[in-house]
Amino acid sequence: MQKVALGWRRDGKRIGFVPTMGFLHEGHMSLVRLARAEADIVVVSIFVNPTQFGPNEDYERYPHDLARDRELCRQNGVDVIFHPSAGDMYSSGPGVFVAENDLSGRLCGAFRPGHFRGVLTVVAKLFNLVLPDAAVFGQKDAQQAILVRNMVRDLNFPVKTIIIAPIVREADGLAMSSRNSYLGPDERKRARCLSAALKTARGLYRAGESGCDALKKAMRRVIEGGKPEAIDYIEIVAERDLKPIDKLAGNCLIALAVRIGRTRLIDNLPLPDDRLGNLPEE
Repeated sequence: MQKVALGWRRDGKRIGFVPTMGFLHEGHMSLVRLARAEADIVVVSIFVNPTQFGPNEDYERYPHDLARDRELCRQNGVDVIFHPSAGDMYSSGPGVFVAENDLSGRLCGAFRPGHFRGVLTVVAKLFNLVLPDAAVFGQKDAQQAILVRNMVRDLNFPVKTIIIAPIVREADGLAMSSRNSYLGPDERKRARCLSAALKTARGLYRAGESGCDALKKAMRRVIEGGKPEAIDYIEIVAERDLKPIDKLAGNCLIALAVRIGRTRLIDNLPLPDDRLGNLPEE
């Protein structure tokens, strides 16, 4: 992969990169289209990274369908699929990691110890192999996207552009995710409570409510109506540092993590203008 990428660079080609864990859907394809607009060559990686999964998480059962992924990539103009094995990526064992010691402990990081260390490590490795000029990440994984952007800045990666793409949603508002395939019919209906809660918060915000406690209480009532197995968090944070805030001001992020059945779902809404959350209007 690296040898081929170096050849493209010598030829003056711009490389666009979309890192994924496979089981692709329209959300991923929206990232591919953004990469295509930025680059001459588009590379999609498909790699379920073991170092970002905890001991009781879903690494062994993470959904996969390489034939379908390949066809979707072909239809959307992807030039190269990079599909390494865990043995390829960690041939000498995962001895050296990339760790961030501030933002990675908040939100999802508080519930998934070591997760973002694994994410940043594999993204750093992928960047060194694919050598992209531009890389595209989805807003649904907002914390991940912010951490990657900070890693590129702080460690001087020669990735010129990090693009954070809007959330793509199902017709009923549920954010697209490979893990949605875990949901049974009843769970699928109950999962709508996440986007419904974000709509409630957006409505209150547009009506003039700026107190975060009031917004979080309203969202909790909506989510509890979906009878979740657990609510990991309902938070409103400053986008720059992911620290909780009391009152909406500047660029903020409303972030949710909720367990429906055995499935952990995340969603978010950026304020002030829903520029990337992409919630449908009523």
